[in-house]
Amino acid sequence: MIPADLSRTVVRAVRCAVEDGELPARAGVPERVVVERTRPGGVGDYATPVAFQIAKSAGRPPLDVAGVLARRLGAVAGIERVEVTGPGFLNFVMDPVSVDALVREVQARGRRYGFSATASVGIGVSIGSSSSSSASSGSGGLRARVVEEALLRIRATQGTGTGMGTGMGADAAAAVAAAAPHTAPVAKRDGDVVRLYGEDAARWAMLCVAPHECPSFSARLLVQDESSEFFRVRYAHARSRALVRNAARLGFGSGPGEVPDGGPLAQVLADYPLVLEAAAHRAAPEQVVRFLVRAADELLDFHYRVLPKGDEKPSAAHRARLALAEAAGTVLAGGLDLLGIAAPDCL
Repeated sequence: MIPADLSRTVVRAVRCAVEDGELPARAGVPERVVVERTRPGGVGDYATPVAFQIAKSAGRPPLDVAGVLARRLGAVAGIERVEVTGPGFLNFVMDPVSVDALVREVQARGRRYGFSATASVGIGVSIGSSSSSSASSGSGGLRARVVEEALLRIRATQGTGTGMGTGMGADAAAAVAAAAPHTAPVAKRDGDVVRLYGEDAARWAMLCVAPHECPSFSARLLVQDESSEFFRVRYAHARSRALVRNAARLGFGSGPGEVPDGGPLAQVLADYPLVLEAAAHRAAPEQVVRFLVRAADELLDFHYRVLPKGDEKPSAAHRARLALAEAAGTVLAGGLDLLGIAAPDCL
């Protein structure tokens, strides 16, 4: 099981528990369950508060509901064990991710990897356009528009959010509006931010912090080395494309397979569907930004091992490593797409 399956697996467990009478029918079955990486100091790999979500309608304490679900989920293939912590949190320890299965999934889905089955196509609007500039006079200015567009695209990956003006909840909109006077400390107008830093860097700065926080615009956005997170993410994508080109010159291409030294990178990529789901649920585009930085860092640590060295001949291991690096590039490009930021093949 890859983590993307975990949310659906939890929903099935709730449905089966209701059908078998372990939970009352009035408990209902949620359409989707948010599963996230366990926070530092937590138990296991992933956690979900689903027991709290259905406990009230079930008329039972969350701890009892969690116990019912833990017994069912502990027997599912791919889940090593399930633990209940606190008043009813479900925590999962997963079997290691299959790199081969993960890469094949990314290859099959392309930039739509991580999207739900009901996902629609997101909408992008250039913040340098006249329509965006005129929008900057509204509540929250240009940043509000950028956050709303990103949320629309992210929610579209989960089959929610249908039109402009509905993507950002009232709380998020209010938070952006409250921060508006401080959103451009080095520029007097929104247009100056785009002119000084470029559209992509401006978007990154506006989206890398939560809506209620003030973004920082500084010369760091223009730095062209790995000390800049914005540069690092786009550079990692460009490196993945360069690996494909260089492998072709050496006469080989990618081919999925197990990669013993690719576990950390594969694990991060496997988290992407859960990150999208959580970002859509919490109206938090900054979670996608944080994911992209993690994925880029893992790819940059890994990419030195992809191509043959010296007199080494290309092998199945090289093809499998290349396939993993190519999949990482696809995921990075897809995430940048959702933020409205270009993913150049060369940088």
